[in-house]
Amino acid sequence: MLHRRALIGAAVASFALAGAAQAQSWKGKYPELTFAVIPAENASGTVDRFTPIAEYLSKEIGVPVKLRVVNDYAAVIEGQRAGNIHIGFYGPASFSRAVITGVKTEPLVNQRHDTGVNGYYSVIYVRADSPYKSIDDLKGKNLALVDPNSTSGNQAPRFFLKKAGYDVDKFFGKTFFAGSHENAVLALAQGTADAAANFWNSENDSNLTRMITKGLVKSADGKTLAKDDFRIVFKSDFLPEGPFAVLASLPDDLKAAIQTALLEAPKKDKPAFDKLSDGKDQEFVRTSLKDYQPIIEMIRANDEERKRS
Repeated sequence: MLHRRALIGAAVASFALAGAAQAQSWKGKYPELTFAVIPAENASGTVDRFTPIAEYLSKEIGVPVKLRVVNDYAAVIEGQRAGNIHIGFYGPASFSRAVITGVKTEPLVNQRHDTGVNGYYSVIYVRADSPYKSIDDLKGKNLALVDPNSTSGNQAPRFFLKKAGYDVDKFFGKTFFAGSHENAVLALAQGTADAAANFWNSENDSNLTRMITKGLVKSADGKTLAKDDFRIVFKSDFLPEGPFAVLASLPDDLKAAIQTALLEAPKKDKPAFDKLSDGKDQEFVRTSLKDYQPIIEMIRANDEERKRS
């Protein structure tokens, strides 16, 4: 009996040592990880929002996780293609574009909001003091989009407006990319656009409400605007929340460590987790490639439509 227990103990110790050795082996190859995020808001806001979770990941994984704020959505895609970005936070459209173009990336988790769902909508805003009450009223007007690879700020409005009978490039007088969700709202607030595409989670949680909470939404004459100063004239179908995705080439135990750390973040470092959404999210949940198949098909449909026009 003692001999058997000794053998079992030795086996357990052997597995533990093997696991530790494997972890040390990837730490030798990956002494530092790069974590890049799409510029959903302006650079300073992105740094402020994501720095705590990067610091938390550094502590949990055991190697430094360096935050990188990129200039546009394509930079995350190309950074992962080149193997320079180990962890990327994507929107669903930019992640789908990465997959379509052959980037070897794997989604790990996305965020579940306080509404109980892990997804959101694309909306088109107008000023409440404007005469525009519907999409029809915006014919020939100017629309602020976000980025070519933004889901709520370009791909979804193009797709769902087309389904409703509106060709974005032909219906509006002018469309332009503002570069971030914040910039699109500011273009509308300050009168350089008649309408703006953006993301919307719920009545109390959207890019607009987050900006308003910070006092960032001002008109051209410097007046601070409120939520009631804007009106939604279009809302897309439901969209899955964007993923935190890792290079497929990373060791399996490293990928598992990153996923576990993110899943445990709401309990282990609630302030860092809450910072991501101004306290509007409940938790991280596991996600997989199949969850983004509808978005992949949407991107392909938009690509085909662009080729025909």
